[in-house]
Amino acid sequence: MTPPDVAYYYPQPYWGQIESDWVKSLLLFFDRVAILLPGYMYGLHEMADPTLAGPLEERGLLQVLEPTDWVDEDMANQLGEIIVELLTVGAFDDLSTEDRFHELSYSRLGYGVDVQLAGFLVDELRAKNLARPSEDGVSVPLHPIVRTTILTLLAQLSRIAGSKRGLVVHPSTQDRRAVEDLIGTLSREEMPSHGKVIALDLEPVGLNLGSIPLDDVLDFRAERRDAHRAYMRDLRRFMSELADIDQPEERKALLLERREEISDVAHDLRRTTGRAFKKSLSSWSLGLAGAAWALTTGDPFGAVLSASGLVDKLFGNSECVAAYSYLFAVQEKLGKSYQK
Repeated sequence: MTPPDVAYYYPQPYWGQIESDWVKSLLLFFDRVAILLPGYMYGLHEMADPTLAGPLEERGLLQVLEPTDWVDEDMANQLGEIIVELLTVGAFDDLSTEDRFHELSYSRLGYGVDVQLAGFLVDELRAKNLARPSEDGVSVPLHPIVRTTILTLLAQLSRIAGSKRGLVVHPSTQDRRAVEDLIGTLSREEMPSHGKVIALDLEPVGLNLGSIPLDDVLDFRAERRDAHRAYMRDLRRFMSELADIDQPEERKALLLERREEISDVAHDLRRTTGRAFKKSLSSWSLGLAGAAWALTTGDPFGAVLSASGLVDKLFGNSECVAAYSYLFAVQEKLGKSYQK
């Protein structure tokens, strides 16, 4: 049995109505959507988007992950070691402490499985003026960049946590800043080298289905889902292939070649979807962004990551590792109907 593909929504614990349209569109690519929501916040996700969150959860298409269950001991240890490593190399030294701090639940920091470790991590952040005393007893105020980094790392670590539970987890976001934090955090100036960083532009492969009833979207995905999933498999294959290329010109040529291929696929998918719904829809895009390193001889960055344990923490043992997130964006309305 094929394990389900789950779109892990981040960096926020839940989405609002402004993001409802593209969350619905995720159902064309993934089996279901997941959010990491602390127990004391349960119900807020439905209040934020009553038109979609509730119906998705009732249909088993929204999986609410409770941090006290999802963030197990291994995950908490991995997160703690990575953050301590980043603090050690000065990754956050230049951040302004005048920025407004934002709360992060204790449970997402691993307090549910290792209070001593989580407390130590908070103390280390406070020593760097990156965390402040709790104001509500269930969360800790963090510098926004540190908070986003932790949430992004949790999204990446959830790929491993999901595999333990028979799930294929795909970190998914509409927030480019979260992805930029991911890339930036893992290729800091303080490290011996930038490594091999890859960022793919958004590729137009689908539509914003916000104006389409949920039942119609689910019927459509049953009919055309194989085509969308084939695209996803190909995109992951391409990401891995691109990571192995060292020469910029060769990489550029491969990207241009792929762009032409995707253009043809996108045209077919948009036309098919337009015919199915016979409505004027917005352009919707999906793409991959992330960082990749080949763990080969002579790659100092890969060696440092390997020695520090960051590779094993984030990716497991592999010849080529990649931290990635799926990016989604809704563009301006095209102002015309798709024709038959």
